[in-house]
Amino acid sequence: MTPDSIVFGGAGLIGRSLVAELLRRDRTVAAALRGPADRLTGWLAGQGVDTARLTVVSADIAVPGLGLGAAPDLGEVRDVYNSAARFAFGLEAAQARAVNVTGAVNVADWAAARGSLRRLVHVSGYRVSGGPADYRRDGAYEASKREGDAAVRARARELGVPLTVVNPSTVVGEDQFIGLASLVRDLWRGRLPLLPGDRETFLPVVDVGYLARFMAEVPGHEETAGEAYWVLDDATPNLPELVGLLAAHLGVRAPRAAVPVSLVRRLPRALTGADPETLSFLSGDRYETAPALAFAERAGLRMPPVGTVLRTWADGLVATGFGERARFGEKAGFQDVAGSRTWVTGERESPQYVLLHGLPLDADSWARVAGELDGPVLAADLPGLGRSAPARSAEEPEELEEWTRDLLEPVGTRPVLVGHSFGCGPVLRHALAHPERVSGVVLLAPAFLQAPSGWLTRSAVGAAVLLGTSPARLAGRLGVPVDALADLRRPGAARRVIEAMRAGHAAGQELRKALDRIGVPVTVVTGSADPLVTGEADVVIEGAGHYPQLTHPRQVARVLREAVARAPRGRW
Repeated sequence: MTPDSIVFGGAGLIGRSLVAELLRRDRTVAAALRGPADRLTGWLAGQGVDTARLTVVSADIAVPGLGLGAAPDLGEVRDVYNSAARFAFGLEAAQARAVNVTGAVNVADWAAARGSLRRLVHVSGYRVSGGPADYRRDGAYEASKREGDAAVRARARELGVPLTVVNPSTVVGEDQFIGLASLVRDLWRGRLPLLPGDRETFLPVVDVGYLARFMAEVPGHEETAGEAYWVLDDATPNLPELVGLLAAHLGVRAPRAAVPVSLVRRLPRALTGADPETLSFLSGDRYETAPALAFAERAGLRMPPVGTVLRTWADGLVATGFGERARFGEKAGFQDVAGSRTWVTGERESPQYVLLHGLPLDADSWARVAGELDGPVLAADLPGLGRSAPARSAEEPEELEEWTRDLLEPVGTRPVLVGHSFGCGPVLRHALAHPERVSGVVLLAPAFLQAPSGWLTRSAVGAAVLLGTSPARLAGRLGVPVDALADLRRPGAARRVIEAMRAGHAAGQELRKALDRIGVPVTVVTGSADPLVTGEADVVIEGAGHYPQLTHPRQVARVLREAVARAPRGRW
């Protein structure tokens, strides 16, 4: 099948979204990229996009001829999209120019040789106006985009190429970890005491899905030839309000004061933490968006609400630890649960399994187990732990009981409740109070049945974190992956872990009595290296320690599946 469109930079944030949009419109698409094809095809598969009309070709736009080599027949390509760019801060000028200037001109030359060319759509940047490129003032990335914009326009005029330039602002979407994302990361981790800029600072965003739809529409409209469109959401709040919106969503404190960009430039980077190249984006400038909005209106395009876009993007950033860990669950984000801004993953209304983590972990500690299960899963970060904001008093049993009840209020099925270590407490209390809504309970490494010395050891580990032990060293001591401890860097996280450990130890007698009184089937699971001192385990996983869900996920999943098989079916 001969492609009618080609997307250079097809595996990038913009490029892959554009490829997906074109395929959904039944276009035949060639995606040109450097590196392995599964960078794109794996992502498309995760989005449920049919790739039968896709051809992936290897390309390097920095060389004449674009390095296409033995690419399949591209003679019928009529729409050429260039979304390839070297996007990073701290680049050398030569590195940035090779792709953003020379590469962009090479794409224009290649497009000019297409006999069936309908349009070349070039992705530029929203800061390209305002004079010639200044590599010293603006940094290599922005300066090269400005130079490349002018060079592509000039070459298109020289060769008679029908060109449309799209100038997007900060593009937000899955896996966008550069630029504004670094500010959100600092906000999340309590490292943003002051906000650079002032009340008029405007850092506009645009949703990547909307941008892809806009670009896909452009070649089919003759009036877009020769035009340049600034594509951004004018409704983006000014930076202080934008940060306030995200802070409220994430359950963290927003900076209370701002510092002028001119002052930030003069202060040492070691003090401010600000990359000098990002500061040129912090201004009160506004942009001519009327032509883009008019075209979008004619094409029937509507921007999604900017607040929704920002909150969804922030959820994605937190879900992946800002690119430091794999995402667990498609339905993941913050929800209000009993007054706690809670991180919830999975099926909220019809789960077959409900999984509550132990210390010092979060809901992602169940990821490998969930991948082995045969039914929908609901997991959440306990209040004040992982990514969840604290409840009024998360270490008090009644507060945690209220939180569990509110978390499970929408559930209409009778799931098996699974708790690990500290998480066994809320599981037991809920099953005892609401046996009609639970089909079974699995207690994994229940700390309240173990020796107190185990708790003291783990409390000492928590204290070490509080005193500055790195997550890497702590992970080695616990025998868990370092990404399982990513959120211990949040302000107050280590203190809350210690408080929870002490609360769990104090509740031991109460929980042992609850275990004797519970009216639903219970399975107690422990590792051979993490024995119980009170009672006997129903299942012992050979070679496992205190975290078998991390070290022996298949064995744990088998136990959970067997618990479901024994449990009564139906809804409560």
